[in-house]
Amino acid sequence: MLDAIRYSIEPDMRAVDAVIRRQLHSDVALISTVSEYIISSGGKRLRPALVVISAGAFGYAGAHHHELAAVVEFIHTATLLHDDVVDESSLRRGKATANALFGNAASVLVGDFLYSRAFQMMVAVGDQRVMEVLADATNTIAEGEVLQLLNVHDADIDEARYIQVIHYKTAKLFEAATRIGAILGGASSADESALATYGMRLGTAFQLIDDVLDYSGDHAETGKNIGDDLAEGKPTLPLIYAMRNGNEQQAVLIRSAIEQGGLSELGPVLQTISATGALDYVREQARLEAEAACAAIAHLPHSNHKESLLQLADFAVTRTY
Repeated sequence: MLDAIRYSIEPDMRAVDAVIRRQLHSDVALISTVSEYIISSGGKRLRPALVVISAGAFGYAGAHHHELAAVVEFIHTATLLHDDVVDESSLRRGKATANALFGNAASVLVGDFLYSRAFQMMVAVGDQRVMEVLADATNTIAEGEVLQLLNVHDADIDEARYIQVIHYKTAKLFEAATRIGAILGGASSADESALATYGMRLGTAFQLIDDVLDYSGDHAETGKNIGDDLAEGKPTLPLIYAMRNGNEQQAVLIRSAIEQGGLSELGPVLQTISATGALDYVREQARLEAEAACAAIAHLPHSNHKESLLQLADFAVTRTY
């Protein structure tokens, strides 16, 4: 499914990749090396694709969507570089993380370079509304990172507080990508809001499935180890649901696992997640989010771009990687 969507926008995405390569250049060799490594490490390019597809849904025929799609990818990549340092991660997408290869200092500083380069590119496009959307999104993402940090090892986080982290940390950039596309395409205020709602719901569904895959995915497909979130003491929705719906012994187990972190209790935790139906619950929440995403754009006239958006919502909840 994802391959079919990529094929439909292949010329645009080639143009986006050309912008990315050009804008990664720096006279400081280490910046180019680290940036190239993380950008080339096999990401899905979903966020830049959303800019392209959303702009196309409103008949946009210019070239700014290529620049802004690259901006969105740079912002996303900067968050990954910083995330991996904060989480002390050594593996992403099946490859060594940049911080594992080049060190924490280089990863943080190159992440800063990507943020600042993204803002240079925004200014060059010169659309005040677009700059406002991306500046607000970047700030919200940073708030989400801090919220997640505060939640680590906190077993009292409830579902509402966890969903807030998803909205801030992950879904906000999806929302910005689809909103920017609508703005470029000259969409009405109502249609711009509809695309923003689509992006927020899609991003939420996407992250919820990431949470499912952390406890059920195939390492060869996901590029991650089972239980990475547990190892870091992150109370994601599968754990929150299992703790709230398990028996007393199961609740104590999950609480301890969150508070202590590590993988010493991974087996019993996985058994509890299975016994309480936690993954089925989270998948259902993701499906509801994807349905809401599709409903938000149901009124748009039929087009290949609209069909791609609908297919992306389906992919978000059925994917295995």
